[in-house]
Amino acid sequence: MTNDAPFDIFLATAPGLEPMLCDEVRHKGFNSPKPVPGGVVIKGRWPEVWRANLWVRGAGRVLARIASFRVVHLAQLDTLAHRVPWAEVLRPDVPFRVEASCASSRIWHSGAAAERIATAIRDTLGAPEAPDAAITVMARIENDLCTISVDTSGEPLHKRGYKEAVNAAPLRETMAALFLRQCGFNGSEPVVDPMCGSGTFVIEAAEIAARLNPGRARHFAFEQLATFDKAAWQQMRAAKSRPAPMLRFHGSDRDAGAIAMSRANAERAGVTALTEFRQATISELVPPEGPPGLVIVNPPYGNRLGEGKALTPLYRALGQVLLTRFAGWRVGIVTAEPQLAHATGLPFLPPGAPVPHGGLRVTLYRTGMLG
Repeated sequence: MTNDAPFDIFLATAPGLEPMLCDEVRHKGFNSPKPVPGGVVIKGRWPEVWRANLWVRGAGRVLARIASFRVVHLAQLDTLAHRVPWAEVLRPDVPFRVEASCASSRIWHSGAAAERIATAIRDTLGAPEAPDAAITVMARIENDLCTISVDTSGEPLHKRGYKEAVNAAPLRETMAALFLRQCGFNGSEPVVDPMCGSGTFVIEAAEIAARLNPGRARHFAFEQLATFDKAAWQQMRAAKSRPAPMLRFHGSDRDAGAIAMSRANAERAGVTALTEFRQATISELVPPEGPPGLVIVNPPYGNRLGEGKALTPLYRALGQVLLTRFAGWRVGIVTAEPQLAHATGLPFLPPGAPVPHGGLRVTLYRTGMLG
């Protein structure tokens, strides 16, 4: 890897969401994104790494691939790891840590592999190793091929930098953004979430409509790499003023605490003017004035908060309200239980792949426009 040659950049997501992330990456103008298990690969240079962290809503983290070689035993790994041009990427004054995983390879001990790579970095660069370091070097040895990457994000990207208040079983912002995309949302229609919790869907939708960069309010690990160009980064992240959208994004919840959380999170995100939150039950739900759009909701589901079959009446009531009051709207419901989704009586399209979330597998159930 040299500083001017393009390299592989891996944007990670939850398994099942790769096509949606690929769609987003393509629409954001990155060249030839390719879906692979667990994410999307693009080719680029360091400015593309910064841009991916700043712009892409659906990625959980962005890895820069810095080396790749075949290896069959630890002594060989030791030799080849010493040949990696660490000084082109890492700084000698910034602590690092190494994570390794091994699969279907003659090197099977991930701890020993991580140790060899860490020794090579210390020997060639002199950087200190620390278990809580902000810079993580990741090695994956699969079928005797060792791929070495640097995590350029640091904290996972769903941590947008503004959200302090969360409720039980929150949906990650990255996943919410991809579910919105899967429902066909592009920022040009209103969104309603009738069980909004801490406001994730509503705030993500408002940010998309306002064309705000998801990474605008946080720092990234790449700021501590040798490849970082502070002036170029400041120019890239300088906010461009755009006219505020005329749309509004609506959240309601029966819990007053959830509404207070949502309002606080919307204020920290800078989208208070675009969002409206109110305390209301499902039976009180009515469409806002104006054109139809998307209702998207992540209701409680069995196992999530231990409620199980007792939730069927809630789903039935939700379906009834949507069918009778929301003609012209589309609906997206995230749930781990197919029977709960079908209890709504809504005319769902064939569902997408289930996605891991909080120890469960959840599925997005979508409708076309309701009649």
